[in-house]
Amino acid sequence: MKSVPVRCPACHRDHAYVAPAYPCPCGAPTAPPLVPDAPAVPVTRRTWDEDWVTVRCAACDRRDQWPQPELCCPCGALLRIPVRPVGETEPPPGPVRPAHIPLPRTAAHPRPSFRPRTIRTGHDAVSAAALYLTWLGYREVVRPQTRPAGGIDLRATGLVAQVDASTRPVELRGVECLWLNALGASAAGVFFSLAGYEADARARADGVGLPLFVMDLTGVPQPVNSPADELVSTGA
Repeated sequence: MKSVPVRCPACHRDHAYVAPAYPCPCGAPTAPPLVPDAPAVPVTRRTWDEDWVTVRCAACDRRDQWPQPELCCPCGALLRIPVRPVGETEPPPGPVRPAHIPLPRTAAHPRPSFRPRTIRTGHDAVSAAALYLTWLGYREVVRPQTRPAGGIDLRATGLVAQVDASTRPVELRGVECLWLNALGASAAGVFFSLAGYEADARARADGVGLPLFVMDLTGVPQPVNSPADELVSTGA
C-alpha cells in the first residue's frame, strides 16, 4: 500500500502514513484513497457523521462507509487525513518526497498482528480497547456489569482501564481520577480516548507513569506518551 507524507500542523513533524485496508464483502482488501498533497486537519471535536467516508471497492465497484483515516502525532495532535472523493481520478505522481523515519515504537514486535474492531458506537470503543489489552497480554479482561462512579470501563488481572468515547479531549480530572482508582485497586491504569487529551492531562499522565492511547474509528489504539510506548514494547 502506498504511503503519503503527512506534516503535523502543530509541531511540524513529518510522517509517512498508510491507510488501513478493510475487507470488502466481496473479499478484496479496500482502503480509502488518500490525497498526497493535501494538509492534515487537526481533530479538536468529533462528530460521528464526519468520521466516515465513502470508499469504492476496485474489485466489485461496491461503495461502503469506512472510518476516516486518522493519525496521532507524538506531540498529541490527532490529525484527519484527507481522502479523495469517490469518482475523482487520481492525479499523476509528482516528485518523490523523503519519508519520515518511523519512531522506535512502530518497529515490529514478536506479538502477532493486532486485529482491530471497527468503532461505530461507544460500546464498540470499549470492546476495541478490551481486545487491545488482551493483545498486550492482560488476562481476564472484563467489563464491569455496572459502570462505577469512578469511570472504570474495563478490569483485568492487575489492571483498571477507562475508555472515553466522547467528542472532547480528556481533561486533567479524568486522568487523575483513573490514576487514583488504579492506586486504590493496587493495579496499573490505562486510558483510551477517541478525541485525545488536554495538554495538562498528558503532562500529569507522564508524571505518574499512566499510559495514554488514542483510538481512531478503525479500532487501532496508538500510544501518545512514553508509558504507553513502554507498555506496547514490553506487553503486560
